[in-house]
Amino acid sequence: MPAGRRPGGGGGSYKDLEATRLMCPRCRVAQPVRRRLLLVLPSGEKYSYTCAVCGEEVGSKLEKGAAEGVLWRP
Repeated sequence: MPAGRRPGGGGGSYKDLEATRLMCPRCRVAQPVRRRLLLVLPSGEKYSYTCAVCGEEVGSKLEKGAAEGVLWRP
C-alpha cells in the first residue's frame, strides 16, 4: 500500500474535487466542462458534466450529503 493511503477508501483531501476539464470522446481532447444539476436525491445531488465546446456528456457526479436539510416526502 502506498504511503499516506488509508485502507478502505481515498484520502479526505480529494473529497470536494471539482472537474474543470475532462476528456471529450467527440473532440478527442480534454475540454472545459459545464456542470449541471440533474437531480436532488435524499442521498445527495447528481450533477452532469458536458463538454463546453460540443455539448457531449463527458461524466457525472453524485455529491453525497449535499441535500441535507431538504425535506423529503415520498
